[in-house]
Amino acid sequence: MVAHFEMRTGKDLKRIASELRRMDNKQLKSEFGKELRAAAKPMVPAVKAAIREIPSKRPYTASGLRGRMTRAVKLEVRTTGRDAGVRIRVDGRKMPSGDKNLQSYMEGVKKPWRHPVYGNREVWVKQQPKPYFFKTVDRIGTSARRDVNKAMDRVAKQIT
Repeated sequence: MVAHFEMRTGKDLKRIASELRRMDNKQLKSEFGKELRAAAKPMVPAVKAAIREIPSKRPYTASGLRGRMTRAVKLEVRTTGRDAGVRIRVDGRKMPSGDKNLQSYMEGVKKPWRHPVYGNREVWVKQQPKPYFFKTVDRIGTSARRDVNKAMDRVAKQIT
């Protein structure tokens, strides 16, 4: 599972995108994509900062779990297809092969997990979740959601 936050239902965006395709107005399509991206862009550094601030006994390092999670944060803007929308993701596909679900475990979306202590397979520890994603996105998501809706309304007016 990938933690994500959607700005608006895909139906609204699909309808606008299909109208843009029919109009074949490349400039308007480009402006629309840029506006959607600009509206959600401030959320990416906020989520990365929240990941860096996850409590840990070890300092933050780029090669540690929090560093790998920070690198996996991405913004997706899709105006076509079944998954049309604006998303902020901590993408498990960008994590190393054994860590693809750790962002969900850390958020608490999945059950707490256990792991060997420093690779010692005889000593295991249960890891408690440290939510970081949804509380950050909920806090700053209102303004981003409003900006995305403004962009969609502006383009919808130009189309009709």
